[in-house]
Amino acid sequence: MEKSALQIARAAYQPKLPRGLQGAVKVQEGAPTQSVDNQEEIKKLFPNTYGMPLVEFVPGEETAHEPMNVGIILSGGQAPGGHNVITGLFDAVKKLNPANRLFGFILGPGGLVDHNYMELTAEYVDEYRNTGGFDMIGSGRTKLEKVDQFEKGLEIIRELGIKAIVIIGGDDSNTNACVLAEYYAAKNYGVQVIGCPKTIDGDLKNSQIETSFGFDTACKTYSELIGNIERDCNSSRKYWHFIKVMGRSASHIALECALQTQPNVCLISEEIEAKAMSLDNIVEYIANVVAARAADGNNFGTVVIPEGVIEFIPAIKKLIAQLNDVLARPEVKDMGRTEQIDFAKAHLTDENLAVFNSLPTGVARQLALDRDPHGNVQVSLIETEKLLSTMVAQKLEKMKKEGKYAGKFSAMHHFFGYEGRCAAPSNFDADYCYALGTSAAQLIANGKTGYMAIVQNTTAPADEWKAGGVPITMMMNMERRAGEMKPVIRKALVELDGAPFKEFAAHREEWARKTAYIYPGPIQYWGPAEVCDLPTKTLALEQAK
Repeated sequence: MEKSALQIARAAYQPKLPRGLQGAVKVQEGAPTQSVDNQEEIKKLFPNTYGMPLVEFVPGEETAHEPMNVGIILSGGQAPGGHNVITGLFDAVKKLNPANRLFGFILGPGGLVDHNYMELTAEYVDEYRNTGGFDMIGSGRTKLEKVDQFEKGLEIIRELGIKAIVIIGGDDSNTNACVLAEYYAAKNYGVQVIGCPKTIDGDLKNSQIETSFGFDTACKTYSELIGNIERDCNSSRKYWHFIKVMGRSASHIALECALQTQPNVCLISEEIEAKAMSLDNIVEYIANVVAARAADGNNFGTVVIPEGVIEFIPAIKKLIAQLNDVLARPEVKDMGRTEQIDFAKAHLTDENLAVFNSLPTGVARQLALDRDPHGNVQVSLIETEKLLSTMVAQKLEKMKKEGKYAGKFSAMHHFFGYEGRCAAPSNFDADYCYALGTSAAQLIANGKTGYMAIVQNTTAPADEWKAGGVPITMMMNMERRAGEMKPVIRKALVELDGAPFKEFAAHREEWARKTAYIYPGPIQYWGPAEVCDLPTKTLALEQAK
């Protein structure tokens, strides 16, 4: 393929590795683990992969390794750095034994089930070093959760002599990896399964996983775009820009971008839920900021909105929960779209029906219809930014009639989502992902299954990072999905008592009134370390750096 000048230069970048992964590796095991909640239920569901110890890799002595073949799968939405997980895994398995082979399953987990694969050679892998995207082997959203899928996958695993499968994905994909690991362990098939923490949303995070890969790059990409808009906004001084950013269940991206760019308003879904705010409360809050800036002669501003905010408004959250249960019923499957809505409305409580009927038709329709493969409302399809700006305009008109508002309000709309998912990875994500791939290889070589590769101490220089593995069962709890209780990895939401939110909350009133914009500019790959190797503000604040 033809390469840009940037891609040629980035191909020469050698990702940095933690000291524990730079040479021969020894495993250091910690204490046994237990799940974050519902311990008895999780232990019963995962008897073969529950309670395993934490693992850290430290320098060891060279030992011979028998040849092994490994399979790799990219699952779910794209995130910058995925290719470096693969290159890290490739280099590590070849270093363990040059006879080792790596097979990529095409277009996600479905490639394993459908036996659609390719061998990843050095020549092919080299084309993708330090590049964004998942186009090396493609991704998909097939869920691995049925016995016939596991058995069908086993056929090609046996045919290719594969010792282990590495699944690169988010919380749902790694939950599926855990289920697959347990099934193969229970059957004594001798097939290991390892996960890697991927999602730009930043919600695959806990005491062991400091950040999911792709979050750093995506936030820097969106922050550059938001900064560009803020500069335009401050130049023309006549528009309010409503900017929706990705992050379907948590507001980590919105919060990080706010810390980087200092917009006039940033909504945090978790705070809206904690304060039991209604849609009208949110609109009133934004309208008051618009009015206060107008009083200073500033009829312009920026509003950052998390993609999933609508699901966190308590009344709407209750409505969605009941809609999920109703729409999971078997009789709904063969109905037409209008029939589905009528059926759903007929089965709602009076309270939920009243909320449903109060919503704009397009929003209500979206809540009642298409779900993604994991049963979630497709919030990216709801134009929350337009909904809010329209309602703010109506609120300002009402204020004007009451003699309270004398400014001008003109709105522009943006949704930053796909712009960030396949960006060329930052130095942080390039290094982090390469270390994750290397850790995955070491977990396999040391006989582990049902583990997720992890890298910690990530605000320090890369050679001081600590690499290892965490049992996936440690992160699991029971949650209601599509009408029934299922074991899933607990999502990490923005913590309102955490340092990143507190920093934002301490400044937002000042940012609301003043024009305090910051223009971070594009991701830097070369130059002084204080510019090029900055972690996200989220990580720096969490680790008090």
